[in-house]
Amino acid sequence: MDALYHGPVINGSGKCLHFRAPGHKRQALRRAAAAFAALALGTLVSPAPCAAGPDPGREIHLTAFGDSLTAGFGLRADQAFPACLERLLRAKGFAVSVDNAGVSGDTTAGGLERLDWSIPGTPDGVILELGANDGLRGLPTDMIEANLEAIIDRLAARGAPVMLVGMKAIMNMGPDYGREFAALFSRLAQKHGMVFYPFFLEGVADAPGLNQSDGLHPNAAGTEEVARRVLPSVLEFLRRIAARRGA
Repeated sequence: MDALYHGPVINGSGKCLHFRAPGHKRQALRRAAAAFAALALGTLVSPAPCAAGPDPGREIHLTAFGDSLTAGFGLRADQAFPACLERLLRAKGFAVSVDNAGVSGDTTAGGLERLDWSIPGTPDGVILELGANDGLRGLPTDMIEANLEAIIDRLAARGAPVMLVGMKAIMNMGPDYGREFAALFSRLAQKHGMVFYPFFLEGVADAPGLNQSDGLHPNAAGTEEVARRVLPSVLEFLRRIAARRGA
């Protein structure tokens, strides 16, 4: 599988590529504040054809933790990836909520820094989608991997299983960087035995009509397509969550 995708041509250092959306940041802060107030919150890659059926027990709470691709940059809240995924799951009879803990412009370092206040409780599972902005800036892959592993380890210590979503570097980062970047996600997935979806924008990146004018962020139709493609892996993730519960 190609480790690069074309993407827009980025000039210079590329330090503002997934443009930060203040509205999403404020929403994340409000969510964290409300939660604290309530307290005084490859390789396992392929979708499983026999995923769990609807759980008759309590609702499953998932959190999508990521950057602008999760937050829904340029979209309404109900058009963002977590909302699209939740609708697809409920249409299949699953009692599942998917919280949006995405912050536009975030890097793996930023995600690690905000982890405890963005996800202050212990959800039933976390869909981890971070690293795109690191890759667009050409940050060292060993640093990206270390940050992601720290997030995974901290969630595991709380008892929250993680599904990892990978990303690819854009073409002008060069083939060597692209291979190293793609490999770090699959390596982490294998090491931790996680359900893994290798490329969040599979079938959507560079697809005419599925992206916003910046060439980086999916539009509403593109985000729906992302959710449809990720769904089989999420069903496998739910099967594992149900197995952990003893269902």
